[in-house]
Amino acid sequence: MPGLKQEELVIVKHNPQGEETWRYTGVVLQRFPHAVLIEAFFNHDDLPFHGILLGSGDRFVEAFFAQRWYNIFEIHDRATDALKGWYCNIARPAVFTDGRIDWVDLALDLLVYPDGKTLLLDEDEFEALGLDTKEQRQAKKAATEIENIFNNSGGKPLTSLFLELASANTAQSSLVKG
Repeated sequence: MPGLKQEELVIVKHNPQGEETWRYTGVVLQRFPHAVLIEAFFNHDDLPFHGILLGSGDRFVEAFFAQRWYNIFEIHDRATDALKGWYCNIARPAVFTDGRIDWVDLALDLLVYPDGKTLLLDEDEFEALGLDTKEQRQAKKAATEIENIFNNSGGKPLTSLFLELASANTAQSSLVKG
């Protein structure tokens, strides 16, 4: 609606040592208690990446979860808005604070192409992090979960997947509470 100001957030990516590695802003599209969907624009020079050009100004729809070990970025072309694919970061659960999302990247990533093909990335970098056994297991479980989500999604847009994942998170957390 005209005149309504959209909620803007700062998104901060950290490495496992807690050091900031990237910062940008996004606008909230949807919010649940344990999940946030934002829209942001790629703020880096054009970057060829496994057959996809990540272009400066490309539109990203990004889903962050406080109870899941991943986030999902849906990538759209800056000029045509055509879907380029999904980039899924295996990460510690996101932390939501006033006006900000912080997340810790665990190096392991899943790239999903529009035709459904997947590519698991940075396995050697992930192994080199030296995470404890519990965190390694959680990260690998998250990689399998996200691959299964896309194998069964039928190419749904992230806005639809987000509603399913966030609703499942909310139902799961209410079951745990009582």
